Amino acid sequence: MGIQNTSARTSSQSRKGAENPSSRRSSGGVVHDNVRHTTRFTVVGNHLTQHATLSLLAIGLAVHIQSLPAGAPVDIKTLAARFPEGTTRIAAGLRELEVHGYLRRTRERTGNGRVVTRTVSCNQPGRSGGEERPAEPEPRPTARRTEAPRRAEAPRRRALPAVPQPAYPAPDLLVTALDVLVGLRREDPLLHLSATDAEHLAPGVAAWLERELTPAEVRRVLTFALPREPLHRPAALLAHRLNAQLPPLPPFRTPNETPAVRHPLQNCETCDHAYRAPEPGTCGTCTSVT
Repeated sequence: MGIQNTSARTSSQSRKGAENPSSRRSSGGVVHDNVRHTTRFTVVGNHLTQHATLSLLAIGLAVHIQSLPAGAPVDIKTLAARFPEGTTRIAAGLRELEVHGYLRRTRERTGNGRVVTRTVSCNQPGRSGGEERPAEPEPRPTARRTEAPRRAEAPRRRALPAVPQPAYPAPDLLVTALDVLVGLRREDPLLHLSATDAEHLAPGVAAWLERELTPAEVRRVLTFALPREPLHRPAALLAHRLNAQLPPLPPFRTPNETPAVRHPLQNCETCDHAYRAPEPGTCGTCTSVT
């Protein structure tokens, strides 16, 4: 993938290997069988492919994103549909790339009022337009050593409360949970969530969906009776509600057990009282009188 050919040998090494072929086979390690690419290739730096800190998933995501044309979608749902790792692992890999400078994601408001995420892929973090930034001048030594003023540390953001975890975190269930969380800001502008907060809350919403609640019912509970003053951190309020109001598990049903039939309400043709029956007619009281 890179320009450098790591398998190239000097002339002396080639002659030595030709004299003793068995030593080449017994040395172990990878042997490159490279063919020069002329079309459909991407140049990727070894600083990424041999990164000492990034996970293998994050490296693979970075290489895939760098190979895509400009304008291609690289959101979590699109990548989860393309690869089998799922939304949670892909979101963690993207956060790794952001920390190490290979990815920048910003939220911008378009002309029609929509908020979209802009993603910038950086093939060489720390450089702009392929030119290296000028190095900062070294400070001149002073005759008298003075203590540098301490910078005021920014207050650390408190971690969100833990949320319930689903028994079976299927990818489709987590995607539905993310859709519920993203749609909350349409119900109330106070519930605007970041991508990190939504990833933290998604398993909690999935645990509610496992308890036979519909997405609309979960959305109604999370948006009910919100405080009117601006919320400092809406995700903390939602995490509290997901924990405090978690509904019970549905009753266990054997495979052969069928739920009881609940007939619709009918109006008695004799006394006009409401009763449940599969078809219109007379209630039980009127039927026994006749």
